[in-house]
Amino acid sequence: MSAVQPSQKPREEAKRRIFADLTPLRTSADYRRLWFGNTVSWVGQGMTALAISLQVYDITGSAFSVGLVGLCSLVPLVVFGLYGGAIADTVDRRALGLVGATGSAVLSAGLAAAAFAGFHRVWFLYAIVALQAVCNALNSPARSAMIPRLIPPEQLRAANALNSMVMTFGTLVGPSLGGVIVGFAGYQTAYTIDAVAFSASLYAMWRLPSMPPERGGTEGGSSAQGKPRGRERASVLDGLRFLGTRPNLRATFVSDLFAMILAQPKALFPAVAALWFGGDARTTGLLVAAPAFGALLGGVVSGWQGRIRHHGQAILIAVAAWGLAIAAFGLSRNLWIGLLCLAAAGFADTSSMIFRNTMMQVAAPDEMRGRLQGVFIVVVAGGPRLGDFVAGSVADLTSPVVAITGGGLLCVLAVGVFALYARGFRRYDALDPTP
Repeated sequence: MSAVQPSQKPREEAKRRIFADLTPLRTSADYRRLWFGNTVSWVGQGMTALAISLQVYDITGSAFSVGLVGLCSLVPLVVFGLYGGAIADTVDRRALGLVGATGSAVLSAGLAAAAFAGFHRVWFLYAIVALQAVCNALNSPARSAMIPRLIPPEQLRAANALNSMVMTFGTLVGPSLGGVIVGFAGYQTAYTIDAVAFSASLYAMWRLPSMPPERGGTEGGSSAQGKPRGRERASVLDGLRFLGTRPNLRATFVSDLFAMILAQPKALFPAVAALWFGGDARTTGLLVAAPAFGALLGGVVSGWQGRIRHHGQAILIAVAAWGLAIAAFGLSRNLWIGLLCLAAAGFADTSSMIFRNTMMQVAAPDEMRGRLQGVFIVVVAGGPRLGDFVAGSVADLTSPVVAITGGGLLCVLAVGVFALYARGFRRYDALDPTP
């Protein structure tokens, strides 16, 4: 007897059209283990990130000192993100992922040991944060470049939707759980849990087959027929030159920068929480959580994206939708309407990210995927920080309304002008991918 009755097939098909496609989890045990391991480790990292910020503030009583935590992670992430991608295109990606995950687990264990020993030094926490960023910069490009080798190309869009849920789930749950654990059991417990959580990621990496980069891949689709690379040196500059000659891949980064630089209101959340909504730190927390909630929802109900062929058009529409949602938030004075606008922005951002990652994984040859993921890390890490600076500067010179609403509308205008220029990007067809 069939596992699915005929009467159930339309219902199952309707679910797939609405909700996230779980096919990669069902068909690939390697991907399933990697996805679960990443979910656990993302939650643990979110716990540790909040715990470190709280500990720095407990030691110093200075918000500026807490702000330096972000700078300590940003610089290594940007610098080593590019080189981590180049390394991922040279060595066995499974081995590189194991090294990065092991390093992160050891650093979390070091934090726990220092907390148990009563060693509370800000410089030590800064150093750990910087080293964690290095490990992440090595691990992330390798992990992303592995995915096209674990599942067929037609499942990559679904896999990227599932991956987006991992990140947003960790962003939402990790800090909240970390605050509760620190409050009830101390920093040492939060750090210990994070160190143990990395065992899930390590186990998933350990079970993967060896994955040296392949050469001889085609420009469109996976290079599964290519041959493993030797120990030749992969240059960061070669990766940048490759990106410079591939207009569609380059357009994915350009369009994302419009959103992150022109319409990034996060730095103004504390001010608008008080000025517009008469709130406090809890209101700021709601403003921060709203885009993440929308992003998580965007991953959960991503089944409709499987019917989209023109990924370039979808990215441009999603970035414009982000700008419009941010502009609407700038005009809102009701908290719930503002939260709804931010959630809509997060939903649009996830849609854009899923299509961007799918284009990078499908339209680029295997031997370049690590370096492109390295560039992606730099853009994702540096873009929002630059956007925070732009928003803060414009708000100081004018007002938060001009910074937020004006930035959102400027994002929409920039996308419209870029769409007129990037005709090939608009015509990009997932069935005939051209980088």
